[in-house]
Amino acid sequence: MNQKKAKILELQNAMQQTLSGKRFLHSVSVAYTAASMGMVYHYAEIDNVIIAGLLHDCAKQLGDDIILEQCRQLTLHVSDVEERNPFLLHGKLGAYLAEAEYKITDEDILSSIKYHTTGRPSMTLLEKLIFLADYIEPYRNQKTSPSLDQIREIAFRDIDLAMCLALENTLRYLRESDTEIDTQTQDTYDFYSNLLQSKGEHT
Repeated sequence: MNQKKAKILELQNAMQQTLSGKRFLHSVSVAYTAASMGMVYHYAEIDNVIIAGLLHDCAKQLGDDIILEQCRQLTLHVSDVEERNPFLLHGKLGAYLAEAEYKITDEDILSSIKYHTTGRPSMTLLEKLIFLADYIEPYRNQKTSPSLDQIREIAFRDIDLAMCLALENTLRYLRESDTEIDTQTQDTYDFYSNLLQSKGEHT
């Protein structure tokens, strides 16, 4: 067994011990949904996709109050929006834990964990794979427009259009539920909306 496959098994066992059953199932599902998309888009390091997917929620089990407190103690940057909505911080703390506790050094893996909730403009392919897999994995059932099944199909043929649709639905949900919107999510949506327009596509 090569080193990366051994690492994947180690991380899968660690997440099974650390996460609730439901969150562990979600994390495994994200890992292999992202890997499936990665093969479609010819991503060379599928092992990295699986590692990022397994670890993307590694901090979420701690709960919002603990996540916020740990970010403060570690002097990780916490914006005003994140201070008021600490659920946004689990990606940031997760990236720290992936490096400090699980010995992940690949910057693209760490970045994909960090930005899997808010996104960011001009994301790498790995970042987009993890962001979208978190949104479309088979156990998700949120109401979307177009339907989640349609977004799943689009994700395997036009990743930037799928990004735009997922972000558009996220922003709509946040507005309808009167939840504060992180500017990074809005900036990410604007970036991909403008990118599609420049390519002559539209949502």
